[in-house]
Amino acid sequence: MKDLNVIKGKFYLRKIIAEGEHENQDFKFSISDARKIARSISAFANNSGGRLLIGVKDNGVIAGVRNEEDVYVVEQAAQLYCRPEQKIRFTAIKADDGAIVIRVDIDPADERPVLVSEPDGTWRAYYRVADENIAASPLMVRAWRRKSDGTPTLFSLSDAEQKLIRALEERDALEVDDIMRGCMMSRRLAEEMIIRLYAMSVIDFRFIDRRFCIVAANPAEQ
Repeated sequence: MKDLNVIKGKFYLRKIIAEGEHENQDFKFSISDARKIARSISAFANNSGGRLLIGVKDNGVIAGVRNEEDVYVVEQAAQLYCRPEQKIRFTAIKADDGAIVIRVDIDPADERPVLVSEPDGTWRAYYRVADENIAASPLMVRAWRRKSDGTPTLFSLSDAEQKLIRALEERDALEVDDIMRGCMMSRRLAEEMIIRLYAMSVIDFRFIDRRFCIVAANPAEQ
């Protein structure tokens, strides 16, 4: 199995499979499309990391890896279809019936966004929400780039920025339209303010009720 050491882990497998698919775990019965796997890698890397369990059906039944090529396809996804290239780790785990499950670990990206090459030639970022890979909003992508570009940001808040922070103390989450109305500014200025505050680690993004929203940053997550 691609020179992977196989470890016995039937109890460990039962434990993590019992968690089901969630923000940090995804089941893959088989691997056939490197681009689809790249979307999962991007989604985990742009969030808090995660793991793929290859050889496990959506309902949690262990089927085992059917083809050694699955490992090569995942490597191809991380190296050729993700930008920047992502480093991943493989562990082969033997179930109680002898079936082999491959655990693929994806770390949170040091530099976001992690983009995926799409069939139409574009590059798109994904974000893991519950058990889904969601296309990241353009505003999130711009904010990630600003924070990753290393440009020094002076911690000085404008009146509008202070107003936004106070609003987040009263409400758990805001949308861009809420901020436009509350601060009486255009979408362009509101988005630029959001990007600046994100780069300063003052605010963050959350996917709530199928929408990307602005929330106060949790220092422990920065």
